[in-house]
Amino acid sequence: MMEALKDLPTFIPLFVAMDPLGILPIYMSITIKLPDEEKKKVIKYSIISALAICLVFVAVGEVIFNILGITVDDFKIAGGLMLLVLAVIELTGQKNYQEKAHDVGIVPIGVPLLVGPAVLTTLIVLVDHYGIAPTLMSLILNLAVVYIVFSCAGTITRLIGKNGIIAISKIVALLLAAIAVMMIRIGLQNLV
Repeated sequence: MMEALKDLPTFIPLFVAMDPLGILPIYMSITIKLPDEEKKKVIKYSIISALAICLVFVAVGEVIFNILGITVDDFKIAGGLMLLVLAVIELTGQKNYQEKAHDVGIVPIGVPLLVGPAVLTTLIVLVDHYGIAPTLMSLILNLAVVYIVFSCAGTITRLIGKNGIIAISKIVALLLAAIAVMMIRIGLQNLV
């Protein structure tokens, strides 16, 4: 139990960055006409593609930084600014997602909705602060939460309601903005 609590600081930022409840209405609108068997495939492909992108980024992100001369603090500031913009877009309701004709499990659900700039930035920051093992454990736990949320989409929507999901999404966006400001602050402090 103590080990699980120790990894909580890495779980929460990834949960906020992935925002499975915020993505739920998009997932439902994209898959509304699909039979249940196809919905299961979409969930599987989205989880696998999200995990693969994250693992590749964790593995080679540092190498790319070295080649480009980018420090983790530079990435924190840039990523924090991007997260802040994404949070403002979410809070003001200005998002515009376009449905793709090809496999929606990979694009747009797996990437960029589940794993976009917010998650990649958060991964780099978490690896820098907590190490690879706790970060990967949190990633897997978050993807398990995404699997559960997507698998129970109809039930969750009936329980919480459409307005409840929108409210949760806005709260998560506000938390994302706070995390973005924290990342910018830490990046600037470390550079100075």
